[in-house]
Amino acid sequence: QVQVAESGGAWVQPGGTLRLSCEISGHTFTPYAMAWFRQAPGKEREFVAAITWDGYNRYSTQFADHRHLIDVENAKNLVSLDLTNLKPEATAVYFCAATARSGQLRTAPAYEYWGRGTQVTVSS
Repeated sequence: QVQVAESGGAWVQPGGTLRLSCEISGHTFTPYAMAWFRQAPGKEREFVAAITWDGYNRYSTQFADHRHLIDVENAKNLVSLDLTNLKPEATAVYFCAATARSGQLRTAPAYEYWGRGTQVTVSS
């Protein structure tokens, strides 16, 4: 059974940084891509970033409330999301997702496997 598990969410002060990690396990296929989405209270889930498993292609949305960098360590089945210059508006649950196939990688329906999310809270 494929499992996707996020970690690294925490409370951080404005201007702070966090590294979120996502591990995929139980899979018998090579993922095509993995991505991060986020969902704030009362808002829809939104795309943050995606990366193909070979690391050659990255996709990203620019936000005013933080900067981020996505990276992959495929030998470790890990994808990371470095968040910097965080503002309170970046507070959300951050979800990791994986797909075995190519598709519209900026959209949630492209991903078959999802983690439960990790909470990021930015406040003073």
